[in-house]
Amino acid sequence: MNQPTPTPSHAVQPDVIRYFPLPLFASIMGLSGLALVWLKAAHLWHWPAGVGQAITVATTALFLLYGLLLLLKAARNPQAIREDWRHPVRLNFFAAITISLLLLGTAYQSFAPGIGHGFWLLGAIGHALLVPMIMHTWLHHTNYQVTHINPAWFIPVVGNVVAPLAGVGYGHLEASWYFFAVGIVFWLVLLTIVVHRLIFFEPLPQRLAPTLFILLAPPSVGMLAWLKLDGETLDATARILYGVALFLALVLATNAVRFVKVPFFLSAWAYSFPLAALTVATMTMAHLTANSGLHTLAVALMVLTTAVILWLVVKTAIAAAKRAIFLPE
Repeated sequence: MNQPTPTPSHAVQPDVIRYFPLPLFASIMGLSGLALVWLKAAHLWHWPAGVGQAITVATTALFLLYGLLLLLKAARNPQAIREDWRHPVRLNFFAAITISLLLLGTAYQSFAPGIGHGFWLLGAIGHALLVPMIMHTWLHHTNYQVTHINPAWFIPVVGNVVAPLAGVGYGHLEASWYFFAVGIVFWLVLLTIVVHRLIFFEPLPQRLAPTLFILLAPPSVGMLAWLKLDGETLDATARILYGVALFLALVLATNAVRFVKVPFFLSAWAYSFPLAALTVATMTMAHLTANSGLHTLAVALMVLTTAVILWLVVKTAIAAAKRAIFLPE
């Protein structure tokens, strides 16, 4: 994940296509998450639906642009794609592409289900094929160390829990159960490994510190997916998953000052989707429990998530205008 600082004149010159950074697809996940937040607000609180719809369409355009740049990179610099695949961190962001498709499919479901279903099918098929390939790489690597592990490793396998959010509504119930089963089981497996690494080894490098927010996503999305699969019934499983998400949010909140001091890196987009997922989960929990405290928290999280993602958009746009993120790592 490239550090957005200008390069000296004698250094390698930036190249938008040749050095297009794969982690930029995390921004599509974040913006899709923001769209889902506003669409949820329209559904539950009767806020203007056009906001969420506009974000969805804009995010789609950005996704297509990124997809084109990635294809051009693959044609012009195939060695860089191979290096991304062998990299212990960047490898995981290939899954951000298919998860983005699933999220766009979820966002479109409320106002353009025909388009959304197409996105969901592409994402589901792609993710079902991609994740075993990534796990094959994990199992047969020759150069990974424990210190290479960070919360970004959740993205490929645990990203499966995104599929049921729209998959149930599109009529793919059994496929949704498959994705949920894989995601929730490997969340527990990887959570154990990641926590072990965080406690018993040196702290994450500063540029990877924002990835700690990814810890919020699996239980938050898992709770929403479980509700879809279980008929929107607020049972013990949903409450446990939301409780875990809320606890992790409190843990992260105790380190807020440290996160504020971290300079902007592309990895900062790791704040976005997890915050959006927690926000939608809180909005849903507030609605199902009619709890005024949770409603207040949901509004606060919505404001926070929107503000953080707007900040990320501005910082990324400035860095992109300077071509400071299109550099070799």
